[in-house]
Amino acid sequence: MDKLNLDRHISRQFNAELEALRTQMLEMGGLVEQQVSDAVAAIESGDTALAEKVIVNEDKVDEFELELDEQATLVLARRQPAASDLRLVLAVIKAIRDLERIGDEAQKVAKMAIELSGAGTNSRGASELRHIGASVAAMMNQGLDAFARFDADAALKVVEADKLVDREYKTAMRELVTYMMEDPREISRVMNVLWALRALERIGDHVRNICEHVIYLVRGLDIRHISLDEAEAKLHSKKP
Repeated sequence: MDKLNLDRHISRQFNAELEALRTQMLEMGGLVEQQVSDAVAAIESGDTALAEKVIVNEDKVDEFELELDEQATLVLARRQPAASDLRLVLAVIKAIRDLERIGDEAQKVAKMAIELSGAGTNSRGASELRHIGASVAAMMNQGLDAFARFDADAALKVVEADKLVDREYKTAMRELVTYMMEDPREISRVMNVLWALRALERIGDHVRNICEHVIYLVRGLDIRHISLDEAEAKLHSKKP
């Protein structure tokens, strides 16, 4: 696990502002993580009440985004941070945008849960939803934990997990499109499954983004446009 020194400034107020920004971002992350967990549970169980809860709580996620954006902007304006402090503030700003988009995608999953609850008993696509849903929920938990602990190695593992989710999503897409072609009567229901799977895949992408922010924050490495093998080699060769 890596370390950042958030208590090294002469100004205790600056220390407190940085810590508050990080803490509140993680609080927003906890709310969004619950949104994802509830949306996945709703689509697995057909629990429309739980799905409605996810839809309603999206407003809270939006409020968090606006509040944290304002706080981060004030820190930039008042403190003009440099080096790792600047990377921390920028990482928080980028992370909260990804968190807000994760909330949007969780809301889409919840809406599809409501649609699917009245679409009959055909279970085609249920295993794909369950498996990919569990995968992205685990990524969400691990990604937030990596940010909380400034753990670049753990963040890279989440990036690797997203590649697996992408492969599973493409496989599920091919199988479900083939199924629709074989039985056109199921097109409407299976399209809802596909939209839910797409939203889950997008959640994985946004969690990956957050973990890329962690790696840049902690190690100063931008791994967005290189292979996983290259990223791992650079991460292990560059000392914090």
